[in-house]
Amino acid sequence: MESGVEFVAVDMPEANRLTIHILAAVAEHEREMISQRTKAALQAAKKRGVKLGSPTPKKGAAIRSIVLQNKADCFATNTLPIIKELQNQGVTSYKSLASALNVRGIPTANKRQWHGTTVKNIIKRSM
Repeated sequence: MESGVEFVAVDMPEANRLTIHILAAVAEHEREMISQRTKAALQAAKKRGVKLGSPTPKKGAAIRSIVLQNKADCFATNTLPIIKELQNQGVTSYKSLASALNVRGIPTANKRQWHGTTVKNIIKRSM
């Protein structure tokens, strides 16, 4: 609204600036009410002696670590043949391997662009 751009709501084409402003105010009020209710419920639970959070956070962290390592190993296993193929074609430096993977449209495990260090880590992980 502050930008001054007029728009039409597809699900409510008859809405004007006033209607949208009122709906936004109501939504903001409801957000605040939800926040207050949540805070009050958490405070009441604490007073009753309810322990909030994971009862075994270290165990959860250890499991998460194992899961992430397994995912990384699996990604490296699946990506290494492509890297080996590029190396057989004469692409040898980490930076050039990263560029070749990017050109092929192959994302990293985090769906990002490849860098020399990323390629180095994949090769190192597979050793």
